[in-house]
Amino acid sequence: MTPGTPAGPGRRPPRRDRPAAETLLDRRRLLGRAAAATLGAVGAGLLAAGPGRAALPAVDMEALIKAAQIDPRRADTAITAGSRDSVLLVERALRDRGLLGATYVDGHFGTSTVAAYAAHQRSLGYAGLDATGLPGLTSLRALGDQRFTVVRPLTPGGVLDFRGARVNSRTRAMLLEAERLLGRQLAISQGSYSTSDPTSAGTHDGGGALDLAVDGMSGTYRTTVVRHLRRVGFAAWLRTPAQGDWPYHIHAVALADTDQSAPAQHQAGDYYLGLNGLANRGPDDGPVVSPVLTWEEYQRS
Repeated sequence: MTPGTPAGPGRRPPRRDRPAAETLLDRRRLLGRAAAATLGAVGAGLLAAGPGRAALPAVDMEALIKAAQIDPRRADTAITAGSRDSVLLVERALRDRGLLGATYVDGHFGTSTVAAYAAHQRSLGYAGLDATGLPGLTSLRALGDQRFTVVRPLTPGGVLDFRGARVNSRTRAMLLEAERLLGRQLAISQGSYSTSDPTSAGTHDGGGALDLAVDGMSGTYRTTVVRHLRRVGFAAWLRTPAQGDWPYHIHAVALADTDQSAPAQHQAGDYYLGLNGLANRGPDDGPVVSPVLTWEEYQRS
């Protein structure tokens, strides 16, 4: 539930940046390549360069995705901390393909860069929720061919059925860790890759979005659940009937999930900026968890 932006296409999308003919074996190979990329910027650059060739620069995908979620929601052209070099590499590649004006090669992953990246995705044959301008690993590597390597890659994992809902494996791992911290299993009232609820305004069309039931929980315990979801990398809020046409529930969006619909991306960006993820873009109603971490950052912490 919980609209923050107009609805996306009314269908369950395929995995972001996943060609229709891709097989499970292809995906496993892709994940294997992604794991190899975690050697780091220097190591990856040297591997790409080969003997007698200059090392390619590296795009930090974690930093890039953070900027791609936050920057379009800013009221200014500020640069997300730690993302400038990676964003510039992507913007220069988009410029050189004739997709982005030189004026916008500035390290800020704003709406012009989003539109240019979406055009790059469409040039690869993607459409709809697969071409929202949020980089996926396949399209990013295609853009960087002979230009840059990709380090700290992000993949949402395969889509699966879990407790009567559809989620990707990254979202499931995050929820299970939050439950471990709580010592309690949570009930999913709406999963990802779902268009069943018109009040969600497209937030659940892609990956990383969950609604969780709060029946039988005290107000204090509801806040505790939201806090633990935030700790492991969700943008999470307690939603109330006073905010919209829905019952009490917890709405959560996995930060840095590259399968997200555009509305979910906007909610993630607003969370980073201290907002409530609703259409009114009001202040976050808590609880405050600092620092804000993605799932990958939480695992390293």
